[in-house]
Amino acid sequence: MITTTGLTKVYRSRGREVTALDGVDLHVREGEVFGVIGQSGAGKSSLIRCVNLLERPTAGTVTVAGRDLTALAGRGPRAGRELRRARSRIGMVFQHFNLLSSRTVQDNVELPLEILGVSGRQRSAKALELLDLVGLSDKAGSYPAQLSGGQKQRVGIARALAGDPEVLLSDEATSALDPETTRSILGLLRDLNRDLGLTVLLITHEMDVVKSVCDSAALMEGGRVVESGTVGELLAAPGSQLASALFPVGGRAGGEDRTVVDVTFVGEAAGRPVISQLSRTYDIDISILGAAMDTVGGRQVGRMRIELPGAYEENVVPVGFLRERGLRVDVVEQPARPAPVKEGAK
Repeated sequence: MITTTGLTKVYRSRGREVTALDGVDLHVREGEVFGVIGQSGAGKSSLIRCVNLLERPTAGTVTVAGRDLTALAGRGPRAGRELRRARSRIGMVFQHFNLLSSRTVQDNVELPLEILGVSGRQRSAKALELLDLVGLSDKAGSYPAQLSGGQKQRVGIARALAGDPEVLLSDEATSALDPETTRSILGLLRDLNRDLGLTVLLITHEMDVVKSVCDSAALMEGGRVVESGTVGELLAAPGSQLASALFPVGGRAGGEDRTVVDVTFVGEAAGRPVISQLSRTYDIDISILGAAMDTVGGRQVGRMRIELPGAYEENVVPVGFLRERGLRVDVVEQPARPAPVKEGAK
């Protein structure tokens, strides 16, 4: 549904250049919720604004629902009309709501339809339908100042749906909300994704957002995508930064002659007593240094950091025992092997 190829955005100011996007390749499948996560300055907001051409890319292409939007940008009046038509099928939800304070809730939702030239009666019917969909049918005559933050964001979502979009873009839509309201808005986005078949691309810096609603995710650093894939693939990928960030576990080895590994459990494996079985089978003492567990995409997922006695070479069989049971095992640290003594050395 969304593909970016070699997407580059360079900002120029006072003789300086800042590269916000550096050759970003992204692929978002139809009907999925795709999260882009990263710290401030990673390029997330520049990416989403280039996807609907609120920002014109310096280089690269953006294709949405089979339409190359970058090919339409700046190519004359006809291409401009086609670009506006294509962008009308892309809804956008903003962090700070961007509602017009002088308009009622219903009027705010009607605004995109008014711009598209839809008649007043049709606008009204559509707006009321959308307000009912987001649970605000009783607030149609209210003004934004009379709403809570969560209600304002629901109005923003209803407005974004006014043009019957195929794609919904969310730029940090929950970062200004409290945790309970955030869960409510994320639940609404997931419901809209399922019920309307919407493809949702959301920008966030919160790992809990990825855990709660995302089918796939990408990690951005310094204007580049450093990891991308389904959440399940990322959790199963050795050394995945996203997996470690989604399920952080602490703890370090207590002695020199110890091997520390991170074990990732997904699905049914999360409910099996694998660690106790390992201890009994090989008669070894295992220390649990840290653990984290949550539900992702309806499946239980967990990570545990454990300490095994001895060097890694002595633990090859126990590690194999865990891997044979479908668990991912990453070695965090192992005892340093002493350097060989050269012949003739004193």
